[in-house]
Amino acid sequence: MIEAITAETLKNTALGLEMDMQECAIVAGVCAQRTVPSGEVLFNEGDSDNELFIIIEGRLAVSRSTSGYTNVLHILNPGDLAGESGFLDGKPHSATLRAMGETTVLCLHRERLESLMNEHPHLVYAVMRAIIRSIRETIRRMNSQCQQMSNYISQFGGRY
Repeated sequence: MIEAITAETLKNTALGLEMDMQECAIVAGVCAQRTVPSGEVLFNEGDSDNELFIIIEGRLAVSRSTSGYTNVLHILNPGDLAGESGFLDGKPHSATLRAMGETTVLCLHRERLESLMNEHPHLVYAVMRAIIRSIRETIRRMNSQCQQMSNYISQFGGRY
């Protein structure tokens, strides 16, 4: 089910952090809200869709399949963004996202955001800043996990 969203809903997300209520109303006007039933896939690894997703309620499991096994890499929670890289460059998603319980997401299609560029460039900039913050957090988390794994393999830096 897809329905319109309110400025208040957007204000309480990572995208609304740098916006006032009037600005949130403008961006909300180009977003949609979608409910993903428990166990259903929001998008599959390898899919392309040019959409950014913001979790409002529920959780999404981020997983990848390798050698016949599905590995859950991370759990996304309310306020987290999903599909950032695909939204920016249109390339296929690197993981599958599956709802863990009924999950509500905001959907922002790239073309809808770009429609605000001429009249509201500062809003587009605020959205892009939120996306970059999210990507940077993912990189930080991955770097930390890589270091922990290296420490485990070399048995350096503590007992494992």
